[in-house]
This record gives sequence, C-alpha cells and structure tokens, in this order.
Amino acid sequence: MNVKLKIALIGLLILGSHSIMAQSKTISGVITDPSGFPLPGASINVEGTQNSTSTDFDGKYSLKGVSPTDKITYSYVGLISQTITVGERNSINVTLIQSTQNLNEVVIAYGTQKRTKITGAISTVSSKDIAAVPITNAESALQGRAAGVTVVNGAPGSNPTVSIRGLATMGNSAPLYVIDGVLTGNLSGLSPNDIESISVLKDASTTALYGSKAFNGVIMVTTKKGKKGPGQLSFSTYVGGQEVTKRYNVLNTQQYLQYAKDLGSDLTARAAEFANINTNWQDQIFQTGVMQDYNLSFSNGTETSTGRYSAEYMKQDGAIINTGFERYSFRANNTQDIGKLKIGSNIGVSFSTINPERSSGGRTLLEHAIKMAPYLPIYNEDNIGGYQGPSAIDGNDAENPVRVANLGYQKINNLSIIGNIYAELEIYKGLKFRSQVSLDYYTSKDHTFIPGFQDGSYHKQAFSSTNETNSQGQTIVFDNSLTYKTTIAQKHNLEVLGVITKIDGKSQSLAAGSRYYISNEIDQLRYNEGSLGSANYEEKNLGYIARINYDYDGKYLLALSGRRDASSRFGANNRWGNFYSVAVGWNIAKESFMNNSIFSTLKLRASTGTTGNDRIDNYQYSATLLANYNYPIGGANAPGVSLGVAANPDLKWESKLDRNIGVDFGLFDDKLTGSFEYFNNKSSDILFAVPLAASVGSAGGGTQIQNIADVKVSGFEVSLGYNDRKGDFTWSAVANLGTSKNEVTSLAPGVTSVLGGPAPRAGLENFSRLEVGQPLFYFYGYQTNGIYQNQAEVDAVFGPGQTAIKPGDIKIVDRDGNKVINSEDKTNIGNPYPDFTYGLNLSAAYKNFDFNCFITGVAGNDIYNANTFDLKGMNRLFNASTDVLDRAIVQNGVVTNPNATLPRAQGADINWSSANQRYIEDGSFTRLKNIALGYTLSGDAFKPYFSKARFYVSGQNLITITNYSGLDPEIARADANANSAGIDLGRYPQPKSVIFGIDVTF
Repeated sequence: MNVKLKIALIGLLILGSHSIMAQSKTISGVITDPSGFPLPGASINVEGTQNSTSTDFDGKYSLKGVSPTDKITYSYVGLISQTITVGERNSINVTLIQSTQNLNEVVIAYGTQKRTKITGAISTVSSKDIAAVPITNAESALQGRAAGVTVVNGAPGSNPTVSIRGLATMGNSAPLYVIDGVLTGNLSGLSPNDIESISVLKDASTTALYGSKAFNGVIMVTTKKGKKGPGQLSFSTYVGGQEVTKRYNVLNTQQYLQYAKDLGSDLTARAAEFANINTNWQDQIFQTGVMQDYNLSFSNGTETSTGRYSAEYMKQDGAIINTGFERYSFRANNTQDIGKLKIGSNIGVSFSTINPERSSGGRTLLEHAIKMAPYLPIYNEDNIGGYQGPSAIDGNDAENPVRVANLGYQKINNLSIIGNIYAELEIYKGLKFRSQVSLDYYTSKDHTFIPGFQDGSYHKQAFSSTNETNSQGQTIVFDNSLTYKTTIAQKHNLEVLGVITKIDGKSQSLAAGSRYYISNEIDQLRYNEGSLGSANYEEKNLGYIARINYDYDGKYLLALSGRRDASSRFGANNRWGNFYSVAVGWNIAKESFMNNSIFSTLKLRASTGTTGNDRIDNYQYSATLLANYNYPIGGANAPGVSLGVAANPDLKWESKLDRNIGVDFGLFDDKLTGSFEYFNNKSSDILFAVPLAASVGSAGGGTQIQNIADVKVSGFEVSLGYNDRKGDFTWSAVANLGTSKNEVTSLAPGVTSVLGGPAPRAGLENFSRLEVGQPLFYFYGYQTNGIYQNQAEVDAVFGPGQTAIKPGDIKIVDRDGNKVINSEDKTNIGNPYPDFTYGLNLSAAYKNFDFNCFITGVAGNDIYNANTFDLKGMNRLFNASTDVLDRAIVQNGVVTNPNATLPRAQGADINWSSANQRYIEDGSFTRLKNIALGYTLSGDAFKPYFSKARFYVSGQNLITITNYSGLDPEIARADANANSAGIDLGRYPQPKSVIFGIDVTF
C-alpha cells in the first residue's frame, strides 16, 4: 500500500505541474492615457517578481510567464498606477488616469484644493508648458501663459521683472515666490527642469494666508517628486546660439564728419590720423553667444517612500561681449511614510556665476556705442591698456564700449540653498498636525578689477582698482499647522486649518575697494588707498492664521480666512496688522437640471479680502544719520552728520482690498475650457519715501517713509482652451488675455504730486509723476506740435523778442495760453504700463512628430526711448541717427525743408533739456516667443539603449512685430524702482536664438 500510495502521489504532482505549466501564459495589450493616446515607455511589472517589461512607441506590450493568480502593476510617471489580477485573460488593455494632484488639485497656501472647489483667482502652468520653451530662469515660463501676469526678461543671470494684475504699490512690486512651501524672493537658483507646476495666486482669497509677503500676489512652485514604481533615469540637453540682429542706423565716418562741420567742428584732419576708418561700434559690442544645458535626474518610489534627485549644468554666453551666466544646480526631494507619520524634505542647492553687462560714467554699453565717433579705431597699442578713445579735440566724451566691456572683469558668484524638512502626523481620522522648518540661504561675492588705462585725454585711470562686495543672508521660517477634514451626512464637507508661522531673517554685507598705482597685475584688496563699509539687518515676522473651507455636496462653496501679522519693519505704534478674506462659489454643473447638458464644468465664484505690505527697508520708522557732511565752523570745514531718514513712529501697514468675480466653464467633456475674471482692487496707505526739505536739517537726499497714497487697480482676464486628443493627429490651443488699469485716487494731506525716475540728466529729469486721477508714475512732460517754420510763427505765439526759441525749434504746446513755456505747460504724455497682455500657445502631434508655437505680447504701453534722445537730441556733438541728415535747416530765418520732422541742431534748450513727446513711443509688440519641432524614437528596437528619445529644434524671439524704434520693446524699468518704469536707457535686448536638443528616458 505504501508503494502504491507513493506512486499515486507522484502522479498527482506530475499532473499538477502540467496543469500549472499549462496556466503559465503571455499577456499582451495596450496602455493609453485618459484621452486614448498610447503611452510609450510605461512600466509593467508582476508584483513580487523580477518579471517586467515596458511599452513600445505605440503603447503596446507583451509579458511572458504570467499565471492567472499573478497581479500586474501598470505605471507611468505622472499618472496613477493600476494593479490588476490576471485571471483567465490573455489580453489586458489599461487606461492610466492622471493623478489627483495633476488633474483635480491645485497647490494653494498651506495645502492643495480640488479645482472644482476653488473660489479664488488662480492660474496654473504645467511642466509640459515650462519644458516647451528653453529658459534659464523659471519666471520666464510665465510670460504669456498666465492671464494678468506680466514678465519682462533681462540680461543673462538677471531676474525677470514680474507683476501680477498691474502695479498696486510704489515700492517693491515683486510677487512672493514659494518653492515647495519655502518662501523666497526669486527662482534664480531653480532649474526649470525640476518644476512640476506653477500656480499663480492673484486675489486675497488665495493670497491672504501669506499675509504681508503676498501683497503683490504669490507664485507657488511645486517641484517634481519621486513616484511609486521602478526607477527612471532621464537625461536632457540642448545647445544653440543667440544674437541681436537689430541695430540703430547711425552716421558713418563721412556723414559724421559733415555733421560735425555743421555743428562747428572740423574733424577731417583728426579722422585722417586714423586713416579714415569706419567703426561700427554696435557690431563690436554684440556677438553670437552659445547656450548649453545638461540635466540628469533619477526618480523612484515604493509603497512607503519616494525620491527624486537631479543635477543640472547650464551656461549662457550673452549676446553682448563679456556677459553671460553659468549655473550648477542640484535637488533632492524625499518622502517616507512610517505608519501614521509622514516625513519629507525638499532641498535645492545652486552655484552660479554672472558676468553682468558693464557700464561706465552712468552710461550703458549701448549708449556709448551709439554715441562714439565712427572714425576712432577700437585698439591702439601705444595707449595704456591698448584701446583708443576720444580726446578733447574730438569734442565727444563717449567711452570706447569694447574697453568698458573687456578691460578687466566683473564676476558675481552666488550660492543659494533653499529647502525644508517637515513631519506630518495623523492624530485622528481627518486630523493632522504638520511641523515644518524652511531655509532660504544665500551668499554673494561681486568682484570687479579694472587695470589702469588711458585711451585719450577724456578717459584715463592711473591705477588699477579692485572692488568687492560680499553679502550673505538667510531666512528661516517655522510653520506649525493643524488641519481637520470631515464629511457630515455625506453632503457637508468641512476643512479647518490653523497655522502659527514665525519668520527670522538676517543679512550682512561688507564692501571694500582699493587702488594700486605700481602694477596693473595685482588684483587684491589693500589697506592704503582703500575704502570700507558694512551693513547688516535683522527682520522678524509673526503670524497667526485660520482658514475654513466648506461646501455642500460640491455645489455651494464657502471659504473664510484670517491672519494677524506683526512686522519688525514698523514701530510699536502700528506693528500689528489684521487681514481677512471671504469667498463664495456655486458649482452649477453639479445641479440636477444640468444633467446631460453640454457643460462638463460651470462654476461662478466671488471673493473679497485684504492683504498687507511691509516691503520697505528695515528700521525706516526710526531716524538715521548721513555721515561725511561738512559744516563751516570757525572759517573751516568740520566733519559732521546730517539727517538721513526722519523718524516716523506712526508708520503703518500698507493694505490692499481685493475684489474678484469669476466664472469657470468646460464644454463637451472639457474639450473646450475657459474662465473669465473681473477684479477691482484698492491699495491704501501706500508707503513711499518722501524727500525732506533742507529746512528740517537734511543736507539733501534725506527722506521720510510715509503712508502717502491710495491707488485703484481694475481689469479683466480671459483664458480659453481647446483640446483635440483623438486620432493620429492631435492638437490643442490655449489663449489668454489680461487687462489692467491703475489710478491714484488720493494723496496724503499737503501732497499734490510726487516726481520720480532715473538719475536726472539732460532730457531725463525726474519726469515720472504721481498725481491724483492719473496712473502711477505716468510720463510728465511737454506736448509738441511740429516745428516753427519762420520767425512770424514764433512771434505769433510769444510776441516779438520774448523768447529764445527760433525757427527750426520744436513747437511746445502752450497749454495755459500765457505765451510762456514753463512747468505749468507739462502734462501726461505717456503711460508705461500696458493696457493688456496676451499669449497664444498652439501644440500639435502626428504620430512621432510634435510641434509647438507660442506667441506673446503686450499692447497700450508707452516707452520713453532715451536712446532717441541720444541719437536725435543734437544738443552737442555725438554720433547720431541718420535721421539727423534730414533735420530742419534754417537760412535767413526760414526753414528751407518744411517737411523735416527733427528740429535744428543745437537749437533752443527746450528742444532737448526736458522730457517731451519726441521721445515717447508706442511699446506694443507681438512676439513669436518660441517655435519647436520634435521627433520621438521608442519601441522594441531601442529597448537595449533607452525607453524613448525625443530630438527637437527650437527657435526663440525669431519674429517681433512692433512700431517701437528701439532694439527691443520688452522694457521693464531703467533701474530697480517702480518709478522708472518704461524708460529705455539702452536696456539689454532679448536676442534671437536657435537651439537643438534631446530628451532621453532610460
């Protein structure tokens, strides 16, 4: 029996093994995204085994050795993984849906919120949109992609000027940037390749929780995180060139010599000294700059942890000689679940070097280039330093721009560390406590070395000079929050948030300089012939925050928030400020009467609330002194001090009342989507530095910070999108438009107007003006009305012998009719802020090919073209525009060429000494910001090498349509102050560029 039993058992085992072998099979299928588009490179893995594969370019896969009891996990980066038990099936097709984060949720202050429940004004930009345009600074990705957001780019390494919903303050108008919950001032150290999404928070309902930091709106950046599934390695790179192709038309040597004769200087013999050469100085300062970028990232995740690590090297040679930007950036994002405790960190480190555009004598390189005499050579080995410049005989004090750019060097080395560490504990179902500490740390070293030189009698330096400024600072934020979410009776959804936040900031800087008369080779600071200065500050903020979000069945929405803030930038009298917001919404698409309608989304919303602003320099509430001021005592100068900033213990918070109404809609299963917004905001008690009179003890340059003005800002925003994702050919179009209008509604008692602008000089006196009933810092100057043709026309306005104005001079409009031209005749001659901004993004794909075209622009703004003043002012001898050849020519008191549009050379002071309409131009433009064509390789043939690879060619700024005569209409400000907006002093123009790139996923 034992033998028979053994034989029977063996037989059963053999039969069982045959049965199991018979059940081992091959599973095949197709993996697609929610729109039915095939997903190449998706991962397929049998749980608990090494048996895995990936999809080809058409989303197809085949997996061998699978049994009916196996569970297969299907995953793709950015989409929700699915796990399916095989069963009796031989074919499994899977549609992976977008993650809740990407599809249904938007990042807001201290958390996320479902799109269907948002009651405030938010625009989002996805990683796909960011990756479509090669950029060096992440802020640039917002240009033309978010309604109501204005972005103006600058020189390599500089931070773009960004404003949200126009100008609502007279001080710092930059938005707050938040990277993974870390408050920071810009995105310069962040690689665009690391960004998952950007949310722009525009109204008080969405920004109030950030209090004083959010006065100008908030730009929230979420970086890419690791995702559950097998590890994924990605590499991307591009290389290309950029250049400025536009030039001002200036006089050549022959024309310049004749022009100089007309102005009373015969330079024929002087030009012959240099063999009558013809230097195009603009061509000498512009170059073709090389751009290159290399990015490597790795992402992985398990059921309890995720991680993503990235490194980038980016280098951009500027389109102007000896300018450029180089950056190394590294990022590590990690999460770990330990039961009910979740911990994580987001750390970014960047090292950068900037070679800024150099200037000299208060002039930019471009200004020197357009003013420089064309008969002068670039180099002269007989001169100290090896360059040639003007001497007194030339009557022209422009500097050799090549020498300014290339002799010596300036480098700015920056280190940035931005990151946080957090822990989140689920205390009870729906109740979570989160504690987070964030750090924004930076160091900067700005070093300049200029050896001695003498390129002419005007410009020389008998010593080598070294100047260095070292600065460092940090902001540490402690956040502790408690959140409770619950649903009552399956209809009432409630979320309550409470936060205590504390901000500690400090900074210090040390500036030193020295001269060395013995050698041009020593680039070191020394005690003799030296200068030294330092500064430091500490800043503290404390905030208490509460927010309540309630909705009934997703139909009726209510959001309440409040914040109480204290800032060390105000005195004890008004240190605390209170801010709130209220928002309501009606999700009409959820109503029963909307069943089976064409609307997949339809929501009305409205919000109102306040935010505060403390963005002034530290310690402005107390008095400061100006040193190095001499007093005459006993017939001699005695060193002393003068009043710098006058104390103002009653200084208080600047506040803004936001009001917003919006509607969101989607038709035909969100194939057509859009939103409309109207906002009407009022800023009160705006902070501004008011100049002090000498009678109060100020030596000049003294100020007092006051709450001086109220401003109203209103406008509309429209966003429309269309998506067609079916078939081999797919395409989408997204358009947006935003308008903004600001007006000063009141000024402090006793203040009638305030003037501002860049450093005053001829034709550039402080002409930006603040006045009730006008836009913030509009252009204030004279209106013009042609050219006086003869003396009779002059006498008809002023009376015989009553003015220095003569035939050939500009007709300044005598607005008050008193036959005297003075400041009373000045008026509004331009507005630097656009009426609206817009963008259009077109994307298409056909099988392996993809295409993108992005257009952006602004309309309705004016630019004060100071370059036109330089080229057509004709107040003294500089090189000039070829238009001066057709200037007014006067003989015997009569203009002989009545069609001339320019006045006579060296005419009346009024022609050039004050701002007037001659220099105001329309700054509207439409720009082809990016156009790209790509091709993707994937499939079984390439699996041994990579999962997929995309090759592309892209062009930026290739076409610009504008009436502006300058090199680039993309103008922000002449300096860092809002009161110099729209003034072109030779701003670094945006170059055209063409690049070639590849993105590979392994």
